[in-house]
Amino acid sequence: MARKRKLDDRSARHDAAYRRAKQEGFAARAVYKLQELDQRFSLLGHGRRVLDLGCWPGSWMQHAAQRVGEEGLVIGLDLRPVELALPPWCEAFVVDVDELDPARLVERFGEFDVVLSDMAPRTIGDSTTDRLRSEALFERALDIAVAVLRPGGHFAGKVFQGGQFPQLIQRMRETFSMAKPFHTKATRTGSTEQYLVGRGRRAKLGGEPSSPK
Repeated sequence: MARKRKLDDRSARHDAAYRRAKQEGFAARAVYKLQELDQRFSLLGHGRRVLDLGCWPGSWMQHAAQRVGEEGLVIGLDLRPVELALPPWCEAFVVDVDELDPARLVERFGEFDVVLSDMAPRTIGDSTTDRLRSEALFERALDIAVAVLRPGGHFAGKVFQGGQFPQLIQRMRETFSMAKPFHTKATRTGSTEQYLVGRGRRAKLGGEPSSPK
């Protein structure tokens, strides 16, 4: 199960971004990636309902909680427990996304406005294997997003850029009104990590698109 937790970037644990995150009260430097995505694509906002896949150690939940406020909702899922003190409108669960039933998630919390995924495989140093595992995690995140997002909702998911990248972008374009890749400045130099961002989930059968709050 640990193969699907977020990368524990030990090589960067004490760099400037790490120290800044700790000084600002965030659980990890990855928060600055979400801040870039949020600023560029206006993913989060007051009252929105957010699902964070691969939420450990919790920095993305912290940022999302600030942005949605107490009238919003932030649900985090990961293989590892989040041990932060989070506000009442946030809750984290230990879940394997491969075993997750999105329909039950919607039954419990309703449809979401935003789905975020920072999931990454436990890398083994073989670029082909690492990329294939990353693509599989991204596709699972996208499957979940399609199932739980309300029409008009947004999605951002991490993937290691490789051979299937054009196909993933095409699927995003078929699912969202706007879809494009984005490389955050906070990503480590030399990394193949990209985020695929989709805005405006196309209407499900029998419904018209609507915009998040």
